[in-house]
Amino acid sequence: MKKLYFLIFFLIITSFNLFSQNTPSFISDSIDNYIQRGMNNWQIPGVAVLIVKDGKVVFEKGFGVKELGKNELVDKNTLFMIGSNTKAFTGTALAMLEHDEKLKLDDKVTKYLSDFKMKDEWVNKELNLLDIVSHRMGLETFQGDFMYWTSDLNADEVIEKFGMISPKYNFRTKYGYTNAGYAIAGKVIEKVSGLSWGEFLKEKIFKPLEMNRTVPLSEEFVKSDNIAKPHTYVDGKISLIPFQNIDNLAPCGSIGSSVNDLSHWVIAQLDSGKYDGVNVIPISAIQKTRQLLSIERRVSHPYNKTHYTLYGMGWEFQDYEGKEIVSHTGGVNGFVTSVTLMPEENLGIVVLTNTDQNALFVSLKWEILDSYFGLPYRNYDSTFFASNQKSKEKRNKWFKEIQDSVNMKLIPEISLSEFEGRYVNDVYGYAELKLVKDNLELSLEHHSKLKGKLEYIGNYRFFCTYSDPTYGKKIFPFIIEGGEIKSFDLFVDDFVDYQAYKFVKK
Repeated sequence: MKKLYFLIFFLIITSFNLFSQNTPSFISDSIDNYIQRGMNNWQIPGVAVLIVKDGKVVFEKGFGVKELGKNELVDKNTLFMIGSNTKAFTGTALAMLEHDEKLKLDDKVTKYLSDFKMKDEWVNKELNLLDIVSHRMGLETFQGDFMYWTSDLNADEVIEKFGMISPKYNFRTKYGYTNAGYAIAGKVIEKVSGLSWGEFLKEKIFKPLEMNRTVPLSEEFVKSDNIAKPHTYVDGKISLIPFQNIDNLAPCGSIGSSVNDLSHWVIAQLDSGKYDGVNVIPISAIQKTRQLLSIERRVSHPYNKTHYTLYGMGWEFQDYEGKEIVSHTGGVNGFVTSVTLMPEENLGIVVLTNTDQNALFVSLKWEILDSYFGLPYRNYDSTFFASNQKSKEKRNKWFKEIQDSVNMKLIPEISLSEFEGRYVNDVYGYAELKLVKDNLELSLEHHSKLKGKLEYIGNYRFFCTYSDPTYGKKIFPFIIEGGEIKSFDLFVDDFVDYQAYKFVKK
């Protein structure tokens, strides 16, 4: 009888092990077609995908081309800008420094950056390292990003201007995704380690993980070989756009990497910091980055009920089918990406794309996760694409209505020449408006490469089209009092910043 029980137990365990090692049919039979269809729908030039299971790479492949209209194919070593997936590296660097007893994560920022100032003196005194990387400083999501993103400001100037902002909420009361917090973290890493943020990552993470092609800075990315080029929609058509230097915010989003290099990062993340038998990242540092520090309060799955979405040190956390997902997404001009870990299943997924206008980078990860869970095929990408098409139709209808107003050639009661001059925002600096032909041209103090064309549409409102399509097309309302122009509100695309910036005429 004991032998019979042992035999049954052995068969159950063997069957379980075989099941756990099997590659789902979606991966073995369907994933290539799924990706190609998604690329056609979203007009994505190039994609790279990685799946790691049980410490092994089970899928690693490039699709499409590095640049629209060219024949150079994406492969497993093609570099993409990974955007905010950089944040997990910065969080890990801080946690490694704590492990080495160089700092404590609950140390105050001013302990290392004595000149750092925030508008509220009490907040300035209490702000600690965990606050700046967990988005709990009281700011609204993206608040302040317009001032820094692709601007001429250096990292020190970014931090100075960040400190001048009036947070929308009280300190530590609400989650608000704050990129500049990671710029501060980068300065702390430099102060404590004696290495720049980029050199620290190269020496302590990239090199020991054999991430030999990965670069920390966008200025290094553009000089590298085998790189994907950035694309976005311009007037309804996917187009190549110029690279943008975001190194003043480097620790939040400037890393360039490939699926081959990221496989080493994912394997280490899923194996307590080990890669190729070497403990590269202390397990205590891995655990620290996965502290649950902030409540995001948002739904993050289109079908299944999720009970929480939380944030740690460069990672997001949510429950799914009774398991925890550790993940992040990244978006910079011309690229969107995702990195997803499911530690209990020893599963990792990376999706890299070279447009910033697609949802395949998210839909594909959910399809892969579901396939490993044995859940029904949901065709996420078709659902996301259909929803996007409806949104695009509404947006195009709005643009047409605005363009109809532009075409009416309305004339304001105040001469267009009166709108010329310098306008000042107390935190950003100045904007200049200049009459060029029959429209106003916007120039900005800290964005020397960016221009805006302002066309009058009535009621003292102007329709602004930015020279960089990432900044979008927005309506600027002007305030007129007693026949005098007092101010205008500047807006940019939500991809950059949700807030209005008031510029007062001087």
